[in-house]
Amino acid sequence: MEVRNKVIWITGASSGIGKSLALLAGQKGARLILSGRNTARLKEVQTALPNPESSRILPMDLGAIASLDECVEQAIGFFNGIDILVNNAGISQRSLIADTDMEVYEKLIRINYLGTVALSKALLPHFISAQGGHFVVVTSLMGKFGSPWRSGYCGAKHALHGFFDVLRMEHQKDGIAVTLVCPGFVNTDIARNALTGDGSAQTRQDQATARGMDPERFARKMLKAIERRKMEVNIGGKEVSGVYMKRFFPRLLHKLVLRSKVV
Repeated sequence: MEVRNKVIWITGASSGIGKSLALLAGQKGARLILSGRNTARLKEVQTALPNPESSRILPMDLGAIASLDECVEQAIGFFNGIDILVNNAGISQRSLIADTDMEVYEKLIRINYLGTVALSKALLPHFISAQGGHFVVVTSLMGKFGSPWRSGYCGAKHALHGFFDVLRMEHQKDGIAVTLVCPGFVNTDIARNALTGDGSAQTRQDQATARGMDPERFARKMLKAIERRKMEVNIGGKEVSGVYMKRFFPRLLHKLVLRSKVV
């Protein structure tokens, strides 16, 4: 399946993976709906597209769950339908469990899990009616195995896998596909924006994140998986091996993660 002329709605489109994916999909002739909280940065992405007139901006806060039904109605109205929803928006965490306020965990779950579920569920009737559609969910390798300082983030990403695996099973009969995209380290601002134990942003870059994959390269691999309608794809460097180690050598993975001291 090529994305040319497809209507693709991307959340978290103002920077990082979302921005890179939008620019690449735009080059391939997709019609785009760009969502995020920062309208000015969304407009910058729109201006950088090859055909800005084939895109629309829809400001949205994924944590404001009550507003998402209205956002879906508006998004459908832009191009009289949606073919692909890319659930990319989210926030990370950098704090020890003992130092993390419950309000931080609640925010991580509300944005990374419940907001994503609510947006997808609101769009689901449209896909069922059209007898086709594609949910793309950017989770994380942290949705497959854990790492210190990311307990709430890992928990929310694990939950996404459980929910969307079931959605795929229940709605395959309706022609609906689900692709779970699991990034490793990607050189974006995710670490700078990560929540610390009191809910404030970390503001600094992680070494591992800084050494991560270039977001443009990541977007190319991600778009290929979308076009192939893959069920799940792991994209990253050597950290991808953790998925297989978790399954076959869990004690070894436990030791290696602790030894790495990745923060």
